Amino acid sequence: MNNSWKDRWDDRYSSEEFAYGTEPNNYLKEQLGKLKPGSILFPAEGEGRNAVFAAQLGWKVAAFDISAEGKNKAIKLAEANKVEIDFQVGVLETLNYQPNQFDAIALIYAHFPAEIKSSIHKTLDQYLRKGGVVIFEAFSKKHLEYLAINDKVGGPKDIESLFSIEEIKADFPNYEIIVLEEKEIELNEGLFHNGKGSVIRFVALKK
Repeated sequence: MNNSWKDRWDDRYSSEEFAYGTEPNNYLKEQLGKLKPGSILFPAEGEGRNAVFAAQLGWKVAAFDISAEGKNKAIKLAEANKVEIDFQVGVLETLNYQPNQFDAIALIYAHFPAEIKSSIHKTLDQYLRKGGVVIFEAFSKKHLEYLAINDKVGGPKDIESLFSIEEIKADFPNYEIIVLEEKEIELNEGLFHNGKGSVIRFVALKK
């Protein structure tokens, strides 16, 4: 992961306003409401809105991002809400997560560079215990059509960084699928996710 990627996110998160707001993602909120709190990991967690929400529900929360600016805002948000989150800065292979450490992994708009996105999913799989749950929402390859109409909806502009149902099946082969769908949704998340978009939603239990 090169420095330009890191600089891009540091720049986005450096302003006082929260890029994607301080409220949790709606799909994450819906799915966490069905689960008993345990330990959860948030990859590419940005400014911490989802991690803080999970901590408020009683989850033991770990999160990471390449942006130190994102972490600074996440810690401030956690303090404002009187919760604690373990937020690390760095790329996944340099962090000290352990096999079978987590009861859940939440990938919410965790768009990694195209060349590493599948390998990151496969690494994350090792950190999830058997019977643990993955909760995923991110833009689908069809999203480019929506982005062409309204760039305020946000998301990657290259098709390789977007997701397909087939890619998710390939990245998470040893899972019992509860939900796997491509869906049009309306986003209203801070400054950079506004309008109609196309997403992949995936919820599954590790076999």
